[in-house]
Amino acid sequence: MSDEVLVEESGEGSGAEGSGRVAILTINRPKSRNAVNGAVARGIADALDALDARPDISAYVLTGAGGTFSAGMDLKGFLSGDFPVVEGRGFGGLTESPPKKPLVAAVEGYALAGGFELALACDVIVASSEAKFGLPEPKRGLVAAAGGIMRLPRRIPYHVAMEIALTGDHYPAARLYELGLVNRITEPGAALEGALELARKIAANAPLALAATKQVVIESQDWSLAEMFGKQGAIVNPVFGSKDAMEGAAAFAEKRAPQWKGE
Repeated sequence: MSDEVLVEESGEGSGAEGSGRVAILTINRPKSRNAVNGAVARGIADALDALDARPDISAYVLTGAGGTFSAGMDLKGFLSGDFPVVEGRGFGGLTESPPKKPLVAAVEGYALAGGFELALACDVIVASSEAKFGLPEPKRGLVAAAGGIMRLPRRIPYHVAMEIALTGDHYPAARLYELGLVNRITEPGAALEGALELARKIAANAPLALAATKQVVIESQDWSLAEMFGKQGAIVNPVFGSKDAMEGAAAFAEKRAPQWKGE
């Protein structure tokens, strides 16, 4: 893809022979604490476009090189007119249009500003015990407009989200774990390993079912009681008629691992 974003495939999903693989996307600007510039945004968008089209990839992990996740937008690039936004996908090639497949963030070091917003665009967050999160944009005369101030109060209590957004301070992973925003805490240096363990467990499941489940969880937040089952049905009914659904039932009856085809 690009030198700024490295893509690697990692192993089979655990627990099911022939299950989907996991792709690791690594922001590769360690000297800049993985600050997101235009090249990073385009690299992430291009990688997701290519991987979304592959039926053998069932889940993703997003991480950063050199012991930090991302310090956010590259402000030097911003001053020179290098905007880290991709049309249709938003900041970092991700925040406005996350992939259909499950995405796990593996956070070491700092996930600040746009870096925190990238993590918030993921479905699951695994963080090192030394990781720190924050939205310091107000300290720089900016606003966390890449989803941070919209997603955060939907994930944690309102007043805590307000404190994080308005102070711009750094918050430890342990505090966000207590609030339910971080799924798992690992030893320092082990966030990627922990994220891969979880991503492989996810990838062992049927890809069509994973995509439909993610879509319903995200979109149903705005559905009314009167419409929610109808809208859910439009998304999940095709899954029940899929070859994978028949395979899942057959594998259970035959006491063997399923062979998913994404069909």
